[in-house]
Amino acid sequence: MQDFENIMENIQMVDLKTQYENIKEEVNSAIQEVLNQTAFINGPQVKKFAAELKEYTGAGYVIPCANGTDALQIAMMALNFKPGDEVIVPAFTYVATVEVIALLGLKPVFIDVTEDTFELDTTQLESKVTDKTVGIVTVHLYGQCSNMEVILNFASKHNLKVIEDTAQAIGAVYTFSDGKKMQAGTMGDIGTTSFFPSKNLGCYGDGGAIFTNNSELAEKIQIIANHGQKRKYYHDSIGVNSRLDTLQAAILSIKLKYLDKYSKARNKVAERYDEAFQNHPKITKPARVKNSTHVFHQYTVRLSESINRDSFKSYLAEKGVPSMVYYPLPLHLQKAYLEYGGMEGQFPISEKLCNQVISFPIHTEMEQEQQDYIIEQILNYFK
Repeated sequence: MQDFENIMENIQMVDLKTQYENIKEEVNSAIQEVLNQTAFINGPQVKKFAAELKEYTGAGYVIPCANGTDALQIAMMALNFKPGDEVIVPAFTYVATVEVIALLGLKPVFIDVTEDTFELDTTQLESKVTDKTVGIVTVHLYGQCSNMEVILNFASKHNLKVIEDTAQAIGAVYTFSDGKKMQAGTMGDIGTTSFFPSKNLGCYGDGGAIFTNNSELAEKIQIIANHGQKRKYYHDSIGVNSRLDTLQAAILSIKLKYLDKYSKARNKVAERYDEAFQNHPKITKPARVKNSTHVFHQYTVRLSESINRDSFKSYLAEKGVPSMVYYPLPLHLQKAYLEYGGMEGQFPISEKLCNQVISFPIHTEMEQEQQDYIIEQILNYFK
């Protein structure tokens, strides 16, 4: 067994260096091929990766773009959401989801999440719909799918569009009541994802993609992402400049081959955490969505209200164990979004989670000795 000092030095929330070293020859070769071709924008590797991701996810169409935030904005533009339209969005998620809603002049309508799975609370949907509601953005938080069957049925009933924010859950699979299985991002009208380096499928810079099964939407998305042009220098609509670099596409093609292996490795780490924290009086391990697999972008627990999270984080840092809080303040209480009517106490579960959640290290290269040390330090704090 490694000595504790070496273990402490190597513990990271995400070990991208070791992951790279394990596929170094393949990645370097792919990068060199792009350098040799010098097709740095819209090179053949971009189309190749899009086709591979389409096959992997089962999506009808995959349109790469510059990042996950762009993907969300382009999705809403393609769906013709207009200023003043209302879009339902979880109060407990990363800011990008609501940021693009505000940037487009739309109105975010916040909804609370469930305390156990952290996903959008579908029981509250009915109370959020008005004659101005046009869509729902559901976030597959931490690595598992939201309750998509309920969300899709509700959206169909009210003629709403569904955008899946799949930035943290690529590769997760949802099973419908009739046995049909679909991947995260491929069930709604449009799915979006991010290839930020720390994501389960991450590149070595920024990147993103948009999924849809609708051919007309796919064409609109492609046009919007390319300056609103179908043919060069002829602009049929207002668009943006959002594209995946050829270098990043080449890297992602390599990493996509390992995505299932990476998911299995993350689940193995999660299972060891689960076992360690089973029935712990101060730690509530993450619940699983009944119909979804989990790819564990994060392993996030809830601490008892009696625990001072800041003190706990400081203790872990002293022991060489990193931790993160995703997220410390719900969206409706963020200064930038107070104008949308958010008040303290309005979304009690989101507010409670922001005070209780903490994420422990989880990644594809974690050694059992490292995790044993992490678990030991966590449990020692509560003795």
